[in-house]
Amino acid sequence: MDDVTAPPVRAPRPAVSRRSALLGLAAVGAIAAVDVGGFLCAAGTLDADALTPARLTDRFEEVAGHHDGFRRNHAKGVSATGYFTATGAGSAVSTASVFRIGRIPVTGRFSLSGGNPSTPDAAATVRGLGLAFDLPDGEQWRTAMINTPVFPDRTPDGFYERLLASKADPATGKPDPDRMAAFLSRRPETAAAMNLIRQHPWTSGFDNSTYYGLNAFLCTNDTGVTVPVRWTLVPEEPARSPALPGRDYLFDTLTATVSRRPLRWRMLLTIGQPGDRTDDATRPWPPTRQVLDVGTVTIDAVRTEAPHNARDLNFDPLILPTGIAPSDDPLLSARSAVYTESFTRRSGEPKTPALVDVDGVRDDR
Repeated sequence: MDDVTAPPVRAPRPAVSRRSALLGLAAVGAIAAVDVGGFLCAAGTLDADALTPARLTDRFEEVAGHHDGFRRNHAKGVSATGYFTATGAGSAVSTASVFRIGRIPVTGRFSLSGGNPSTPDAAATVRGLGLAFDLPDGEQWRTAMINTPVFPDRTPDGFYERLLASKADPATGKPDPDRMAAFLSRRPETAAAMNLIRQHPWTSGFDNSTYYGLNAFLCTNDTGVTVPVRWTLVPEEPARSPALPGRDYLFDTLTATVSRRPLRWRMLLTIGQPGDRTDDATRPWPPTRQVLDVGTVTIDAVRTEAPHNARDLNFDPLILPTGIAPSDDPLLSARSAVYTESFTRRSGEPKTPALVDVDGVRDDR
C-alpha cells in the first residue's frame, strides 16, 4: 500500500507516423559528452589494463555488430515527450525540485535492449524507458529504467563476463549452453537474479510495462535526513492481449496508442531500511518497505530521433539534481562511463538509417 504521509526512514504533440519515427533512429547529436572518468568494481577502481569503458563498449559491438550512428545498447528506440506532475510527497525525503508540487517537461526514449537497431521486436526482449526531467534553475535529472525487477549483474566485470558468455556461437546462432553454465556457476548472484526475472510476468507492450530504476540512490530532505531509495514507474494502462507480432509491432502499438491518448505512469519511491543492500542491483528489497507515490509521468507524443529530441540525450544515471545522490552501487559509475563512451563514438559516425519494415515497405535509405 502506498504511504504518502509517513515520515522518512532514518537510515545512512503531434503524433508522428511509425515511418518517420524509425527513419529518425539513425540521427545522433554532436553535443559534448560529460567526462565522468573511470568506473569501479566491487573491489575498487579497475585499472586501465583491466576493464575499461572502451573495452566494455567494444564487447557490445562484438556481440551485436557495429551500427554507425546508433547506441551500443538499446539501439532500437523512439523519442517521446511529455511532463511530470509531482504530488509533493517526495519532498518528505528529498529537497530535489522535481518533487515539489507542480509540472515540469520531460523528454523520454522507449527502446529495446541489444545493439542491433534492425532486430525484429520480440515480447521477451528487455524494454527500456529513459527520461530526462528539465528542472528549474538549469538542473536536470536523467534516469534509464528497464522492465525487469532486478538487474542480472552486481558488478561491471560480471556484466562483461555475461556478454562474453551470451555471444552467439557461429555454428548454431545461439549462445553456447556450456559456456553460459560455467559463467553462472561463477556468478551465483546472476543465476538468482535471472530466476527472478524469468518469474516476472511480461506485459503486451511498452505502454503497460512497469519500469524499474534498479540501482539505489540516496535522498536527503530539508532536515538533513538521508535515506536510500529506488524508483519505479507503474503504468495506468491495463494488461491486454499482445498484438499480432510484426517486425516493429511493439513500436507500432506504442505510436498508435499515443496518437489517440496520453499514456501515464505513477512514480513510486521505495524507501530502504538499515540492512537493505544499496550496492547490489541483483537483489530486490523486501516488499514491506515504505512506498511514496511522488507523481505521474505523462507521455503525450512520440517523435523522431531528430536533433533536439532524445537522440542527443545520454541517459547518464549520475546526472542528478540537488537532493538526490549516488549510492555505493558500482554499476552507477560503470553505466555513466560506458554511456559516455558510446555517445562519443556514435556522435562522430555517419548517420546510416536502420533497415526496418514499416507498413510492409522495406526502408533502406
